[in-house]
Amino acid sequence: MVHTQGVRFVVITGMSGAGRRSAAHTLEDLGWYLVDNLPPSMLPQLFATVAQEGIDRVVVILDVRTRAQFDEIPAAFDRLAEQGVHPQILFLEASDAIIVRRQEHVRRPHPLQGDGPLLDGIRREREMLAALRAAADMVVETSELNVHELADRVANSFNPSSDDRLRLTFLSFGFKNGVPLDADVMFDVRFLPNPHWVPELRPQTGLTPAVADYVLGSPDAGQWLDAAERLLLTMGPGYLRQGKRQAIVAIGCTGGKHRSTAMSVELARRVQQRGLDAHVLHRDLGKE
Repeated sequence: MVHTQGVRFVVITGMSGAGRRSAAHTLEDLGWYLVDNLPPSMLPQLFATVAQEGIDRVVVILDVRTRAQFDEIPAAFDRLAEQGVHPQILFLEASDAIIVRRQEHVRRPHPLQGDGPLLDGIRREREMLAALRAAADMVVETSELNVHELADRVANSFNPSSDDRLRLTFLSFGFKNGVPLDADVMFDVRFLPNPHWVPELRPQTGLTPAVADYVLGSPDAGQWLDAAERLLLTMGPGYLRQGKRQAIVAIGCTGGKHRSTAMSVELARRVQQRGLDAHVLHRDLGKE
């Protein structure tokens, strides 16, 4: 009998040019067993094999390169479910313009392009992947991420300690640099007093004690943190019941330097004390 308990199984999928291999290689470097472009019908067999061999973490890249076998994915997932196996799905996407630029950079044809233009292939791929995107545990929009930022996002989200708990990623950002398109929850803290207008605080960030004290010292900050904490604690069990084990909580201010960073760190600290698994990323820290 193969014991599947304790084995983590992640499927990485998404758009060509969105960073699937970069994400998978990040996990491989962290000790995950990587399989690329496996025919979907072999997923149950693969899982049984790695479990029998004592491999406790396996990641599979699954995408439209399987072409004719792509339609077998739902049946393969059904067979896994019959075995009590529910893979986590990480879906990577990017804008059409970014995908075109990346595909031209690597000078490789799109797998669905055929004899037509590249954008036709991208459109067909989005249509084929729509159901997988809807079922994904985590969607990461990589248009504005470099390979190092993507690696940080993936490594933190699939930390081995997060098996049985909801893992929250608190992402500070600046609205002037655009909203994060892959956020599950988004908060706006621009209602708080802005340290930017305090000369001695302007060059510092929300990670320094002086700025954090200024931001958190506002009565509005305390009330907001209490409300946001209650909201996340309410949502957490529901996410887990729906099979969602990662969520991105984006917290924005104007530039992503002062208020959003301080509030992200404090809210993460609070939910950690309440038993949730949380970490913080600062998207725009260091940008002018």
